[in-house]
Amino acid sequence: MSAGRRPQELEKRMSYDLIIIGSGPGGYVCAVKAAQLGLKVAVIEKRATYGGTCLNIGCIPSKALLYASEQFDHVGHLAPLGVKVGAPELDLPAMLAHKDATVKSNVDGVAYLFKKNKIDGIIGTGAILAPGKVQVTKDDGTTETLETKAIVIATGSDSTPLPGVAIDEKRVVTSTGALELAGVPKKLIVVGAGVIGLELGSVWRRLGAEVTVVEFLDRILPGMDGDVAKQFQRMLQKQGFTFKLGAKVTGVDTSGEMLKVSVAPAKDGAGDAETLEADVVLVAIGRRPYTEGLGLEAVGVVLDERRRVKVDAHYQTTVPGIYAIGDVIAGPMLAHKAEDEGVAVAEILAGQAGHVNYGAIPAVVYTNPEIASVGQTEEELKAAGIEYKVGKFPFSANGRARAMLATEGFVKILSDAKTDRVLGGHIVGVGAGEMIHEIVVLMEFAGSAEDLGRTTHAHPTMSESVKEAALGAWFKPIHL
Repeated sequence: MSAGRRPQELEKRMSYDLIIIGSGPGGYVCAVKAAQLGLKVAVIEKRATYGGTCLNIGCIPSKALLYASEQFDHVGHLAPLGVKVGAPELDLPAMLAHKDATVKSNVDGVAYLFKKNKIDGIIGTGAILAPGKVQVTKDDGTTETLETKAIVIATGSDSTPLPGVAIDEKRVVTSTGALELAGVPKKLIVVGAGVIGLELGSVWRRLGAEVTVVEFLDRILPGMDGDVAKQFQRMLQKQGFTFKLGAKVTGVDTSGEMLKVSVAPAKDGAGDAETLEADVVLVAIGRRPYTEGLGLEAVGVVLDERRRVKVDAHYQTTVPGIYAIGDVIAGPMLAHKAEDEGVAVAEILAGQAGHVNYGAIPAVVYTNPEIASVGQTEEELKAAGIEYKVGKFPFSANGRARAMLATEGFVKILSDAKTDRVLGGHIVGVGAGEMIHEIVVLMEFAGSAEDLGRTTHAHPTMSESVKEAALGAWFKPIHL
């Protein structure tokens, strides 16, 4: 047990070694790992089902709809492969049922893991009364107080609201409502050109909606490599997306049959305001940490200016014995980042050396084609004054990609100009989310572009483009 250990006589009266508030990817993985390491664990979850936002209304249901809509679109474009079929017919209720079944399978899987590992799952809203004391409020209003040696805050995040715009999850929706639309909107306006907006926008675009994306910045996918963002925007425009960059939504009039969306230049005086019509508006301007109502400030847990929990290198807050992981602390809001932090905390509490390498955490945009990245972007390397080399290989020069009619996109490898160590990898193309992981593993072991370029890749595969990009960063590619 790390710092924050309670007196021995009090420990004997405690019910648990660890209580986790939140059963999302960070919380449930932390619970399983801690139980595997011999700790007695309880997890408090306010939803009726485990899995948090990710499994219930986020990652998992969105991927089910992304895949289903991709197949719907794919069927209509098989003629170049010599496959003739009629125009596909959409059965939206069946597609949504597939999404719901996928969610149920995953949340049931978490319940099974709790049972298998003897973890107590408690449905209710958790709040911290004091170090070692957590109150659970049930749906019927009754409460109970649990005692524990350590507490982990793993409550995740929720959608950031747009000032002046009321969400009803019917016509003006967040990602939650966008997963439940009863019909395909004729016109969909997406506010925000980040990952969530582009993913869900692509679902409804493939199913027939006209999609307009309004983004405050002058580019899409802020934070991703600029080269990737520029090419991907062109791809989406070819798919029918319309972009209004450097623009902001100032209001949504819901009084009529059609929504009237007021759009103005992001910079005052940069142009004229306009009004756009839509059936549905999706607000996807980011997510904010869920730290309200947990009793954090009352017990002395310090939050930063963005309401995130401040933690030290061992994920401990300013109060000994209280820890935090995932979306409620600094760093990318990614499920797998939360999972790794959950494992690290469990190991630390069990007396081991838990650690997360934040330099090798991949990120994926599950559009079609996909985008995947790890490490630093060109913009970040330039800002840091690091000399680097670039290896870039297009899928148009890849034999397997040609055979699959999947020639859009490229692989880009960034390596240190002096040491050849790989500093970043960026892929836009079919299967990017799977291909990125060999770059992740390479970076985890501080590998070089030469290491990757000299590693044998099966032919013909899309992954050969990763090898060729690495060869380009080290010396020269073979097939370009």
